[in-house]
Amino acid sequence: MGLYIEARIRADLDDLWTRTQEPSQHQRWDLRFTRITYLPRVEGEPQRFRYATRVLPGLTVAGTGVSAGERERPDGTRTSALRFASPHPLSLLAEGSGYWRYVPDGDGVTFLTGYDYRPRWGRVGAVADRLLFRPLIGWATAWSFDRLRLWLERGITPERALWNWLAELLVRALVVLVAGTGLALERFLDFFGPLAASMAYVSPLLLALAISLALFKSPLPGTPAARRCLRRPPTRVRAPRVLRTLETPR
Repeated sequence: MGLYIEARIRADLDDLWTRTQEPSQHQRWDLRFTRITYLPRVEGEPQRFRYATRVLPGLTVAGTGVSAGERERPDGTRTSALRFASPHPLSLLAEGSGYWRYVPDGDGVTFLTGYDYRPRWGRVGAVADRLLFRPLIGWATAWSFDRLRLWLERGITPERALWNWLAELLVRALVVLVAGTGLALERFLDFFGPLAASMAYVSPLLLALAISLALFKSPLPGTPAARRCLRRPPTRVRAPRVLRTLETPR
């Protein structure tokens, strides 16, 4: 699989399963989807669903998918696999597949995903995917996993976690803006006498420190962060066998 994300979540396995498999809960924490709806299920066939993602105000990209899960496995783990496709001409993702694995681990669960997709728009789409979209969707997946972790571990709802992230992002941006402006204006301090000149020696260090903290300091505990997730598999991984039983929806 092209993308891999892993998070360790201190939560009950059944609770994690519910919040990832129930569409009304899944769409709350996963930044990649705005709406997920299960279609009526035919006995003996995999679950089919529709999904939609709001790209811009007034612009929503939709597609369909099919999924299947293994809730009870001999080793105590669980697996869910899916294939998806979007006929929307503005969707860079033409079709793809992926899986979730749930691995109980002491007082928590190692929750991981691997997935890949075929981009649309030929060579232009392939370049745009490699340079921009694939890194962005990888970040969005990891950020969403950490938002799910905060919901299960700390009781911070996905909606509140988003506001926490926006507020912290705003504060960091303001610090960079104010400190950067201070560095730009500092060069004029020598016109105001020896005291100002001595301040000019100290203030750039303080302003540079403020900018460094704003850019590189770890996010607050209640703020989702993609950096908390593992982005490369520790060992070679294989897609689950159940994925081979699914056909790409048309």
